[in-house]
Amino acid sequence: MKNLIKIFSVLSLFGFYTIDAQQIVKRDTLSGTELVISMDPKVKDALENLEEKCARVATHTASKENDDNTYTKPTKIYVPSRELTNAEICRKNPRILGYKIQITTVKSNEEANEVKSYFRKRFPNLKVETDASLRPNYKILVGSYFTKQSAASDLSRVREYFKSAIPVQYRIFCAEAK
Repeated sequence: MKNLIKIFSVLSLFGFYTIDAQQIVKRDTLSGTELVISMDPKVKDALENLEEKCARVATHTASKENDDNTYTKPTKIYVPSRELTNAEICRKNPRILGYKIQITTVKSNEEANEVKSYFRKRFPNLKVETDASLRPNYKILVGSYFTKQSAASDLSRVREYFKSAIPVQYRIFCAEAK
């Protein structure tokens, strides 16, 4: 009987705390795509109030005038008018999307190690690695390049031994890239 009373009291307690969630549709500020979120109406109201305050502050500071009636411009974001150098890119992002040369795809780890040792004998100055993301197949990748054009000279040399070698987009360490 005591257990029945405990269960009844817990259920009645949870009965008073109902959660009212509703679906809210918001627009993404960057891409403009719709975003559907389930949230409590009180949270929605608080979020809308906060967004309104931010919008009012932004328009108020943009149109604000000084004491001497001169217009103050909002702060500008500096965007360089030139293309960034590789060193500047590397400083901001140590890993970037670049290119590697895929020399072949093999079926086992043993075959991959044989191909890698054969490649190292022919090209000791190029870094070779195995990508096992396609298990049971293994991709053998060499070098790190910023663009396809920078991979072209090594690609022509590699194709003398591996006819199926192709440049592929791959995440590279910026410091290793040519």
